[in-house]
Amino acid sequence: SPGLVVAMEIVSFVGSPPWFYLLLGGSSVYLWFKKRRRLVAFIVVTGLLGGLVDTAVKVWVNRPRPIFENPVATAPENSFPSGHTMVSTIGYGILLLVFMPLIPRKWRMLAVIAAFMLVSLIGFARLALGVHYITDVVGGFVLGLAWLAAATAAFSIWRTEERKKPVEPLEGVEPESIKNL
Repeated sequence: SPGLVVAMEIVSFVGSPPWFYLLLGGSSVYLWFKKRRRLVAFIVVTGLLGGLVDTAVKVWVNRPRPIFENPVATAPENSFPSGHTMVSTIGYGILLLVFMPLIPRKWRMLAVIAAFMLVSLIGFARLALGVHYITDVVGGFVLGLAWLAAATAAFSIWRTEERKKPVEPLEGVEPESIKNL
């Protein structure tokens, strides 16, 4: 139905690169003015390189998108991985890890579950619009998590090199930042 298509397009938009340019860019500007340069570096490097990884995998795999006689929606470029799913996994993961210190401890797991549900809904929207196969969505989620984990590990190594204690993901990538957020 046309209403469902519009709803899926709206959900799909909150997993699109322009949306994340706004969210991550706005967060970076905010943190820059708060003098949280390390967090800005985490956001920019993780987000931009994650987008490059997505593009490189799309080019390397070169999988065409599903083709339907009367498509509900169309999308450019290749299909694998789902860029919306991968970018939203990385983007919402970045925001969680950066702003986790602001979330009360008892609500942190709920925040992670909510982000997972949002990313799942975005992946479902891409499937419902007919622009991806299920393996594209699963691949985007797995690659996004892998990239986010690698970037978080690298950031954690940077912390320990600066004689800061290692952190657990539910603490955020820089828990001491709560003093200046």
